[in-house]
Amino acid sequence: MPLRNSISERVAEIRDWRRDLHQHPELGYEETRTAAIVADKLRAFGFDEVVTGLGKTGVVGVLKGRLEGSSRIGLRADMDALPIEESSGVPHSSRHAGKMHACGHDGHTAMLLGAAEALAETRAFAGEAIFIFQPAEEGGAGAQAMIDDQLFTRFPCQQVFGLHNMPGLPVGSFSIRTGAIMAAPDQFTIRFNGKGGHAAMPHNCIDPVVMAAHFITAAQTLVSRRLDPVQAQAVVSITRLRAGEALNVIPETAEVAGTVRTLDAEVRDAIEAQLTALAQAQASAFGGHAEVNYARGYPVTVNEASATAFAAEIAAKVVGAEQVDRQTNPVMGGEDFAYMLQAKPGAYIFMGNGDTAGLHHPAYDFNDEALAYGVSYWVELVEQALAA
Repeated sequence: MPLRNSISERVAEIRDWRRDLHQHPELGYEETRTAAIVADKLRAFGFDEVVTGLGKTGVVGVLKGRLEGSSRIGLRADMDALPIEESSGVPHSSRHAGKMHACGHDGHTAMLLGAAEALAETRAFAGEAIFIFQPAEEGGAGAQAMIDDQLFTRFPCQQVFGLHNMPGLPVGSFSIRTGAIMAAPDQFTIRFNGKGGHAAMPHNCIDPVVMAAHFITAAQTLVSRRLDPVQAQAVVSITRLRAGEALNVIPETAEVAGTVRTLDAEVRDAIEAQLTALAQAQASAFGGHAEVNYARGYPVTVNEASATAFAAEIAAKVVGAEQVDRQTNPVMGGEDFAYMLQAKPGAYIFMGNGDTAGLHHPAYDFNDEALAYGVSYWVELVEQALAA
């Protein structure tokens, strides 16, 4: 359907907000400028309640509809940037060395603010829309911090919804799926301990580099040979190997580190247990021992069925049914909106960002052509979910 004139007319303003945020990126739990801008705008829009400092730097705005109703839904946008030096070359590039909005959170924040302004003008819904501007999505678990700070106790919601841009997906399209849509991202570090010595006399040593090498090779079977191939939606990647200094010395230790991505809780448990056992067995086979540190990251992001179907219908109203992929493949990246979906039923949707650099790339920039679609999605979602 054609985009509403009231939204199309304010795209330039929203673009300016987005570019200003892009020029002033702030890392997780440091989003003081961003949070202040968000809170000031919500107050200027006439929100009924604006709360700051939730989950350290999070902001929550409450907007009440003018129609009778008691339902409440939550809408979430993330605000933090990444510790990356920008190379996009755009006029609105980051002004802060080593920091940039390389994941589009500037766009997410601007779109939710645009929807907040549009909905505040009409209030054409019943109940309350809870606008959640979250800090520290990039590894800081800001969603959990807001929940721990009584987000859903102070602002009860029946459902909660999230949105993320997706490079490579055409502008004016959306994709979503029921169930697991993003992975649980875990990390591990393994220290192989042996006995160092002169490289010319390896028989007097216990070589941790050999242990690490055999482990790295064997780890490739964790998914291909140890999991049910029907369930095995998982990735095990070795991303770091550190050992030794001098070329004529066998070191005392070797360190291997990497990441595990899974879409199923049982598979996650199995890989953690098997990776630990495999490392210890490989070390023992060569006379050494292994110390395994396995750190669990965000949970699997799981979309609830009815909320997913509803979100897909809203997206179809905005861009047409043929532009909505309802069975998209899961993404093996992690997302801390998973914590909110553990607390409340809801859905997380991808929105096309066009042919841009990939997420977390130093040349990435949010595509301003996508702004109107994101704002429209949020406005339609609120008015339909909270229809009288």
